[in-house]
Amino acid sequence: MTSFLSLAAERYSVRQYADRPVETEKLEAMLEAARIAPTAKNSQPQRIYVLQSDEAIAKVRSLTRCAFNAPVVIMIGYDKTAAWTNPFDNGHSSGEVDCAIITTHLMMTAHDLGLGTCWVQYFSPSAAAKAFDVPDDIQPVMLLTVGYPAEGDKPSPRHNERFDMCHTVTYL
Repeated sequence: MTSFLSLAAERYSVRQYADRPVETEKLEAMLEAARIAPTAKNSQPQRIYVLQSDEAIAKVRSLTRCAFNAPVVIMIGYDKTAAWTNPFDNGHSSGEVDCAIITTHLMMTAHDLGLGTCWVQYFSPSAAAKAFDVPDDIQPVMLLTVGYPAEGDKPSPRHNERFDMCHTVTYL
């Protein structure tokens, strides 16, 4: 089994996918990882849409230029009525953070299974909600492209650029 740090270092945003379907069992493993992801107060407000039909993929491609010809796109959102709200922060919803955690679980599991992903926020959530007839209580947050990386696909040149830890961490 791959160590988490190795997995995190190796995973990159795929922007070119092979013309190869994603196996159902791999999608189900990813979705199980999302299901068991932690959420604020275990409220589990995530709502996940697996977009893989020709019609759904065509809609995604009309919503964003960042679909990268992926055979599957997962739309991650949250139920605004189910997300925990922080009483110390004017009732700020945990929904977006919960979605980010779930998406991280999806990405890391996909990479561990030999799949590539790219999380995308370059789309109109309201247009996506309308295109996929999402109920009013559901707030789309991000799209996750999923598939096998195309031959020759490689990480962005900026992938390994990281600040020194002293730039982002403070010990008190």
